[in-house]
Amino acid sequence: MFLAEKFPDFDPSIAQQYGEGYSNITGMELFGNPFFDSNAFWMLTIRFGFNLLVSAILIHCLYFRKGKRRDYYFTLFMFSITMFLLIYLMDNVKIQIGLTLGLFAIFGVIKYRTESVPIREMTYLFIIIGVSVINGLATSVSYMELIATNLFFILAVWALESTKFLKITPSKLILYDKIHLITVDKREEMIADIAKRTGLKVLSVEIGHIDFLRDIAFVKVHYDLNGEEPCTIENITKLGEYNG
Repeated sequence: MFLAEKFPDFDPSIAQQYGEGYSNITGMELFGNPFFDSNAFWMLTIRFGFNLLVSAILIHCLYFRKGKRRDYYFTLFMFSITMFLLIYLMDNVKIQIGLTLGLFAIFGVIKYRTESVPIREMTYLFIIIGVSVINGLATSVSYMELIATNLFFILAVWALESTKFLKITPSKLILYDKIHLITVDKREEMIADIAKRTGLKVLSVEIGHIDFLRDIAFVKVHYDLNGEEPCTIENITKLGEYNG
């Protein structure tokens, strides 16, 4: 009405055509598929951002704070992103749930050939995959249920990682040369010797493989952290291929 009063020669049908074309842009198709679906796009964006936020809390605030492994930092984030998008898009295109769970199982038991994955990293990998699958598949539950589920994961990991609830007793595997101290009656003397030579507060020791030909023994040393971060170098990296 305003345009008709200001511009007597203006044809209202033109404005109507442009308005309909603009409002129906989401209905455009390209090769049989919608060119842009605003509802689906924003749903993907919001859920992806939420999953990335939860993964960042688990990886950066909980895992990386102790692990300090930048290689696994990258791996865990990429697993989170890849798994979420894979599961979410599969659910949207109605792929059978059996295939989805099959892929989840494949990713869950994946094993790298270049390095033996430590148990802590494998646990976090499983958690990240599980969280991403839940956030990608749980499209029929309420947002509060989804938020609560992710919050339960975060709280559980935080509680178990915190020394207030679970005391961490790290260990080191060493080659011990004073083989005459490995007997039970000299255990305290052995602990004192290892503590003096390593500077660690040794709590207990376990005797493993003994080589009498070289006068050495594999000893697993359990020690107190004393405010230090646990060692992230795996024992198998240091001693797995020992040949003397």
